[in-house]
Amino acid sequence: MKKIYIKFIIFFCLYLLIAGCKQTELSQVSVEKKRERPNILIILSDDQGWGDVGFNGGTDIPTPNLDQLAKEGISFEAGYASHPYCSPSRAGLLSGRYQQRFGHENNTPYDHADPDAGLPLNELILSEILQQNGYQTCAIGKWHLGDDKKFWPNQRGFDDWFGFYGGGLNYWGNTGEDIEQKMKGILKDGVPVPQNELTYLTDDFTNEAISYIDKYSKNTAPFFMYLAYNAPHAPIQTTDNYLKAMEHMEYGDRAAYGAMVVGMDTGIGKVIEKLKETGEYENTLIFFYSDNGGHIHSASSAPFRGHKGMLFEGGIRVPFLVSWPKHFYGGKRYQKPISALDIYPTVLSASRVKHPKPESLDGVDLTPYLKNQKNENPHDILYWRYSNGAGFAMRKGNFKMVYSGYKQKFHLFDLVNDPYEHHNLVSVMPEKLEELKKEYISWTKGTIAPKWSDPHAENVLKEEKKRQWYIDKAKDGEKEKIYKD
Repeated sequence: MKKIYIKFIIFFCLYLLIAGCKQTELSQVSVEKKRERPNILIILSDDQGWGDVGFNGGTDIPTPNLDQLAKEGISFEAGYASHPYCSPSRAGLLSGRYQQRFGHENNTPYDHADPDAGLPLNELILSEILQQNGYQTCAIGKWHLGDDKKFWPNQRGFDDWFGFYGGGLNYWGNTGEDIEQKMKGILKDGVPVPQNELTYLTDDFTNEAISYIDKYSKNTAPFFMYLAYNAPHAPIQTTDNYLKAMEHMEYGDRAAYGAMVVGMDTGIGKVIEKLKETGEYENTLIFFYSDNGGHIHSASSAPFRGHKGMLFEGGIRVPFLVSWPKHFYGGKRYQKPISALDIYPTVLSASRVKHPKPESLDGVDLTPYLKNQKNENPHDILYWRYSNGAGFAMRKGNFKMVYSGYKQKFHLFDLVNDPYEHHNLVSVMPEKLEELKKEYISWTKGTIAPKWSDPHAENVLKEEKKRQWYIDKAKDGEKEKIYKD
């Protein structure tokens, strides 16, 4: 009897050991299954200029974390936003389509008066298709794709949301005590976050991202995180902590702006560190770029011409990189033109998700180009347009055509020999200009009129008038002349 009992104990222990091994094996299988599809992290900065990062050669604002991410990934020499300002650019990113195809080519109205102004609900956006295919999804930061509740992130494929729905907010999230105003501030899943729970928004968005990574990394499903900082968009507000990194900058406005970039870069470093700590980094596909060129409040799009709101390179060529350590060799600089519209199809390819109408997407899957499996240009032509006659542009190969509504003339540039757009070739190459005009007109047949308006055209006319005033003043020597709108 005693021998039988001992045998039973041995058998039971062996059973537990085998069962434990099986359970560990199953757990490992689940983890491995998760690892088959990458996490997706899109980090968006707001109005950051080309020259405001080290990986593009910037020297006055320290961005060590972005520079390291570029070193471990692939940075783009000619990475373009699909629009020169905020809301339309984000609509293009999340839809994978030119925003002019569905009438979202203006910023949503500033007075919050139009309940139908927003990224159309019949557009299948990236968060929705990933959520439908098993991804955990969260949106953090600035939304700016419709003020009405039906357009909010938690109605557009995001399980979790921490941020604000409008286009701008002060960096302490202070909206006052009125409940209607509070709804325009920081919300968590649509509910106002108390003011005493907020610090500096750049830090708050970073902390939420870290918290969600902790939460999602415990599950077997991959995650999609849309981390849209409002930095370094105006108002120019920062903290003593980040200003310390800009003590070398003698221009106060540039120092304050730079500190905002430093705060964002510091936060991105913390997010990357959390991915590494949780074992998620190697199989996380990360895109970083700015929604448009640098704004006029001390951002720098140098060495390129123009700034946010313009169709010269400074308004649309932006800091842009991708990282996916498990699949992309790092430390490379990709030279050929790519667009933010390419993020959507690249993500679908990586996550093995099929779009119901892939022919409707205007971007391309960048994977074979970044792996040197294809050597041609990802795009034959790229297009840009804003409404009310303010202008349009296109790039075909090395040539770029710009029609400036506020200068009321065409420009033609050879971007290989004249990357900074100093020499207008319209009179030298009229045949090339006509060729590009015809291409552009053909493209417009697949677009519609904007569904709402914004004051951009009016503002750029004012800006051009002010530019001319400075020139006239210099010529006339009228030192006491005062500018008037």
